Amino acid sequence: MDIPYIVIDQLTPDQQQVWKTYFGDADRPRYIEEGIWRRTQEKATAEQSGWTAADDARRRIIHYRYRYGLVPTTAAPAIGLTDLYLYHSATAPADEIDAHHDALWDSLTTGGWKEAPGGFLWTRRDLKCRITEHDAHPQDAAAGRTLPVGYRSLDVQIASVSYAPPPAVRQLPWNVLSTGIRCKDRPGTPTRVPDLSVLADLLPFQVEIGCGTSVEAGIPPLHRLHEIYRVTDRQGHEPREHRFTLSPTADTLLHEVLTEPEEKTADFVEMFRACFLAEPTPAMWALKELKDAGHLVGPVITNNFDVLAARAGLDECFMRRYDQAVPDVEWVDGAKALLVVGLHADRRKVQARARARGMKVVYLDPEGFWRDGQFMPYPLEGPQDGDLVCRATAAEALPALVNLLRQHAG
Repeated sequence: MDIPYIVIDQLTPDQQQVWKTYFGDADRPRYIEEGIWRRTQEKATAEQSGWTAADDARRRIIHYRYRYGLVPTTAAPAIGLTDLYLYHSATAPADEIDAHHDALWDSLTTGGWKEAPGGFLWTRRDLKCRITEHDAHPQDAAAGRTLPVGYRSLDVQIASVSYAPPPAVRQLPWNVLSTGIRCKDRPGTPTRVPDLSVLADLLPFQVEIGCGTSVEAGIPPLHRLHEIYRVTDRQGHEPREHRFTLSPTADTLLHEVLTEPEEKTADFVEMFRACFLAEPTPAMWALKELKDAGHLVGPVITNNFDVLAARAGLDECFMRRYDQAVPDVEWVDGAKALLVVGLHADRRKVQARARARGMKVVYLDPEGFWRDGQFMPYPLEGPQDGDLVCRATAAEALPALVNLLRQHAG
């Protein structure tokens, strides 16, 4: 595969300006796309991991980090993937690791990779693949983790040939692993409201947005990444039904990358491409109007990397951070409520901090999605006693709130 790998060819002048303003010269490296999953087989995850006893301790870690940049062409510049880094670590009983090892060798051969002397490094045009096997993983030894007798680990690092991941990048997924599994919130008994008119008595308010607003802009939901990286088995329609992919013998991700890297890379860059091409939605412009009117205060607290809030002229407080377990939130004194839009899993406890400040938490979420013409319920996880929930889309409820507040002001 050739690096740079072209993601969007022949940018228009407007697209070039979007890149310069919101990606290339932004206040944070939006030209970097990064994701980490750590899935462990333990009692607390038994429903999704298949844990039944202490000897079940399989583990799978995925870390990807991609860098994008402008690539000159004969006409207009393109956006290209300029650095690729994918790390995969599997820990399992020795017989499964042996089978995993053999399958990797078969995939490398099928994909036309060339083995360098020593047998640990393989290359294919502008990609390199390093394989390291451990009887006891050094990260486990450093952290004092003990695995069942007979467990082994196999690490695979696939990267563009010119990219050497610095120690901080290599260490990052293990730092995330050390934070433990995310404990799901226990939902309370919130009050259902038909619309957002309650906010008229809770002005000014702050807002936190999740991927619901992105989906309305045509960006795939985050569970699309679970499909691409084979995080779960994707059986069933309800996202919380999906079981972890833990056994290396059932894991197809590396086979897909090694045998058809060009095709799989098209999947890898799908989310970034969709985010760049998306446009701010009516819901985003409604938030901007609420901000301009003084009803919405502070930056948009967001877990999204699509930059749509910024492109609508709103400041962002970005929360999807792997270097901070609990990123700071820019709270505004006097804000009476936090409106949470399309955010299912509050991994950073923003809403809990809002409640601690005495703010009313109001959720805007249809609590479901449409698939193949059928509405699939997807209940919110975090609402507590005293919170309010409006089961509507952002596209419906936010413009309606703008109109209501206009009427009150007029």
